[in-house]
Amino acid sequence: MRPYEVMVIYDADADEEQIRADVEAHRQALADRGADLGYVDHWGKRRFAYEIAHKTEGWYVVLQARAEPAAMDELHRTLALADSVVRHKVLRIPEEAYGPPAAMSNVADS
Repeated sequence: MRPYEVMVIYDADADEEQIRADVEAHRQALADRGADLGYVDHWGKRRFAYEIAHKTEGWYVVLQARAEPAAMDELHRTLALADSVVRHKVLRIPEEAYGPPAAMSNVADS
């Protein structure tokens, strides 16, 4: 299995509860395909640097998982079809980049 990071930008008009439910549904779909679920970071609502699909802001979510390429291809397809998703990006990351950011783990150790 390979480590992946997925950034998803949801429509700003969406309810935060619905976004959390959507993220959990996507994570469950990955788990059903044999993925090891990793770190999830809800960044909250952010303003875009430029307009995307006539929107100026959106809800950002970053999640990580170790999965087979076929599982991530299916997630990519699902996110591309979702009406609430403004933009998404699936990246294969190096093994040493997998997990919470170093800055967050330093805060947790304090």
